Amino acid sequence: MRITSEVLEGGRLGRSAVISPVGEVDMHESPALRETLLAAVADRPAAVVADLAGVTFMDSSGVATLVEAMKAAKAAGVRFSLCSMSGKVRDVFELARLDKFFTLAATRREALGG
Repeated sequence: MRITSEVLEGGRLGRSAVISPVGEVDMHESPALRETLLAAVADRPAAVVADLAGVTFMDSSGVATLVEAMKAAKAAGVRFSLCSMSGKVRDVFELARLDKFFTLAATRREALGG
């Protein structure tokens, strides 16, 4: 898995961090995503967006990583959202009914308030 991080200044939400994992998010790869997401939240931008467009597979450890990041963001007063999920990844969230707890956006632009 590869992870890119971007900090965007001056959008509708203010300073935002966009974290984009590419590949499979499984028990071997999720610790790196966890570290990246929690570091982004700790920097206290207005929003953290996990852009999941490049994620081809996600297991329960990946889901747990996103739940942990969402909780950390909430505690820090940082908006946290997920965007651009593939059908496979979205199915995992819907089956676990997590789509009711996360802010989901169809696109990165939507997640960033555009």
